[in-house]
Amino acid sequence: MSPGPVVDTVTAEEFLREVTTQVAPDELRAVAVDLTRKSAAMRELVGDDPAAMDRDALRGLLRRCFSTRRHADSILGAIGVPTLAAAVADLLDGPAGLATRFDAFSSVVAPAPAGGFDLPGELLHFLQPDRYWLWTRWVWDPDNETGALRLVTMDEVDLYGSDRGETYLQVGQAMAFVEQTGKAAGFTGMGAGLFGADVFLASVYAIYLHTVLGMRMTQEFTRLAPPVGELVRRLLGVYHRED
Repeated sequence: MSPGPVVDTVTAEEFLREVTTQVAPDELRAVAVDLTRKSAAMRELVGDDPAAMDRDALRGLLRRCFSTRRHADSILGAIGVPTLAAAVADLLDGPAGLATRFDAFSSVVAPAPAGGFDLPGELLHFLQPDRYWLWTRWVWDPDNETGALRLVTMDEVDLYGSDRGETYLQVGQAMAFVEQTGKAAGFTGMGAGLFGADVFLASVYAIYLHTVLGMRMTQEFTRLAPPVGELVRRLLGVYHRED
């Protein structure tokens, strides 16, 4: 991590001003509340022994993750229930270091149709929100060098690691600065803990997508894009309500 400033506070505050012209603060706070509910529901599905999860529990878990919602059945078919349950258990509480556990889980889900990139970061964050942070492609895509985190951090900040596990640690350091700086400056105060940072970053990315679409697409096409508030909910996996 860069020894200098990590968060581009001026840009972050500009994003927040743009967000609040399109989404009411109360709506953003409601998203953070739903993230808390989502986390509680996922933790209930996992229970005290993640390795003992059955197909219904694992399917419910995958259905609550944005990246795997539509692919839950195909992922379970490709990996298998016992293998995936054991991988989740090891990701959460295995004896190895976090980066090693992250890489091991990524290897297990690599053959799965879609969602494999985002899934470990979503599971860690929502199952143990007091310990771990969110990493998805919309947060930071190291292949394309895009994502909400890149938009609000200084150019000198290094978000790369030697592998996926180490990159997760780099993202975590940056996320901690965003959360701490944001609480002081007022742009991550929409929710408790890192859920406020989640809502802020999803809002940043939603504004970014709308801006890019407006520059590249016809006006008729951009009207089809979801409103910013809806897009924030979709990115964070709280747009649909499970039964």
